[in-house]
Amino acid sequence: MKNIIKTPLLLLFLLLITASCKNEKSLQAYLLESQEKKEFITLDIPTSFLKLKSQDVSEDVKFTLESIRKVNLVALPFEGNESAYEDEKTTLKELFKDNNEYKTLMSMKAKGMNVKLYYSGDTEAINEVIAFGYGKKVGVGVARLLGSNMKPAKIIEMMNSIKIDPDNINLKQFKTVFQKK
Repeated sequence: MKNIIKTPLLLLFLLLITASCKNEKSLQAYLLESQEKKEFITLDIPTSFLKLKSQDVSEDVKFTLESIRKVNLVALPFEGNESAYEDEKTTLKELFKDNNEYKTLMSMKAKGMNVKLYYSGDTEAINEVIAFGYGKKVGVGVARLLGSNMKPAKIIEMMNSIKIDPDNINLKQFKTVFQKK
């Protein structure tokens, strides 16, 4: 009699476990897997590294930085990784395609680069910002900002204040800096 009850309960338990396991790849899983690949440039920046003590930075920028807990970056330079570039670009596109967790914030194309910004959370208090970009001059990569109650307008304002020359972006330069740890 006990076996008659145990067998259906065991089957129900196994069915629930199997149904709850998804075969979808998450951004977190992608970031972790990419860190193991030697061709990738990876960077994890904790909040403590983002604290600015400079008097040259406005209070708005300091406040915006305080809302960020962590920054993750994985990038694959194009040069020397041409076939892997296509695979990784496709993997990331599929990861964000029809994803209900991330909402599109902005898309842009400039000088051979395609960039999409995504977010999760409420539009007034974002918890996660993701930048996914690719181009045959620089490669493919994804950056993730984790935080709490981040203000999109303030993040965009802070990012616009950073002066980056898109003609001189070279991921290999970053790779050599971080390998000398």
